[in-house]
Amino acid sequence: MQFLIMEKEKKAGRYARLYNQIESLLHKSNNPISAMATIVAVLHHKMDDFFWTGFYLLQDGKLQVGPYQGSLACIDLQKNTGVCWAGIAQQKAVVVADVHAFPGHITCDSRSSSEIVLPLYNAGGQLVGVLDVDSEKKNAFDETDAIWLEKIIALVYKK
Repeated sequence: MQFLIMEKEKKAGRYARLYNQIESLLHKSNNPISAMATIVAVLHHKMDDFFWTGFYLLQDGKLQVGPYQGSLACIDLQKNTGVCWAGIAQQKAVVVADVHAFPGHITCDSRSSSEIVLPLYNAGGQLVGVLDVDSEKKNAFDETDAIWLEKIIALVYKK
């Protein structure tokens, strides 16, 4: 139990440092796509278990890939299937310990084993997409990831 608490504290500390770094990088940005690309690049290269890191954006009723880092992505995600659409439907973070056990999971890369998806809202509060992070490890994500990733992606449209 002590080990898990220490690991969560270590992860939260890393996220806090990354939040400050990203906030500093985006300080003068007024372009949400540039902000998304910067967030993805920092997270993907600084978080150990992030295998695929990117945004999917709502476009004409479709969920289409946006800025990302990692292996080749699915361009369009079939409506109302998979973890990303679950994040859209539930409008909250969705943490999946084992994607292979998730009904309707969309496999863009079979090496992915766990996933976290968080809804992305614009400055007007409109749902515009999701942040999607995959890991090759099962159980890679928890509430610490959800809390900090939500704070980080809020920087995309922060004024």
